[in-house]
Amino acid sequence: MNMTLEEMNVGQTGKVIGFARGAKAYREKLLAMGLTKGTQFVVKRVAPLGDPVEINVRGFALSLRKDEAAALRVEKEDS
Repeated sequence: MNMTLEEMNVGQTGKVIGFARGAKAYREKLLAMGLTKGTQFVVKRVAPLGDPVEINVRGFALSLRKDEAAALRVEKEDS
């Protein structure tokens, strides 16, 4: 199922499929952090108000702001 990272819950796994429209400001930053198409990740923590979101990607923990998480299009994988 296609969604944004901010819509996922703790413990869910997913795969990056692209970036939301109008997310040019965040696209280069997210790519530089290793969030390229096909990259798998696990949602580790979400703060009470949804900001920030912590994911485990490529062997390290990465925290993303709510706006950054909303810019990342992902596909939820069955666990």
